[in-house]
Amino acid sequence: MIGRLQGKVLDKSPPFLLIDVNGVGYEVECTMSTFYNLPPGRDEPVTLHTHLIVREDAHLLFGFVSLAERTMFRTLIKINGVGAKMALAILSGMSADEFAACIMAEDARALTRLPGVGKKTAERLIVEMKDKLPDELGTAAVLSPVAGKPAPAIASDAAAQAVAALESLGYKPAEAARMVSSVKDEGLDTEELIRLALKNSLSR
Repeated sequence: MIGRLQGKVLDKSPPFLLIDVNGVGYEVECTMSTFYNLPPGRDEPVTLHTHLIVREDAHLLFGFVSLAERTMFRTLIKINGVGAKMALAILSGMSADEFAACIMAEDARALTRLPGVGKKTAERLIVEMKDKLPDELGTAAVLSPVAGKPAPAIASDAAAQAVAALESLGYKPAEAARMVSSVKDEGLDTEELIRLALKNSLSR
């Protein structure tokens, strides 16, 4: 099991990171919360807590900025009907703290705004997760975007990259495009576009 990576960011293409660890490049799939807390540029040092899933056709590595977020991911994938992709989408659409609050408040409506989470899945999550929420959530403030962090220069195709990232999280192409187009601010990088698109979607 690969439980932790420390290296330099070679490439960022949400939700994927390429991290150089002593000359070996690890492709890691991350939540958007983790992307928001990465150093602004490439070739920057980063430390991620990871979870490895071994399948017959692939070894999939998932990365998280905090232990609390990784613990929540590991708890989610143990729930019947929730795979790694859905767990990643849930923790991209809301922080671990926000998800825990929805579970404790039995707010199924908020959960159904996440991709792939229908009414029955939301109700099952509430029932099965209530007694399994990680104790570390009280220290998960690190999952919030870092105040005052300088934003990298926006790429000319930042909107297209944001749409592609949302599609990889499970949103349909038309819905992903609508979410990104709803963000009126200009001059934003891909991660910020994704963050605001998700925030707007969940606040409807």
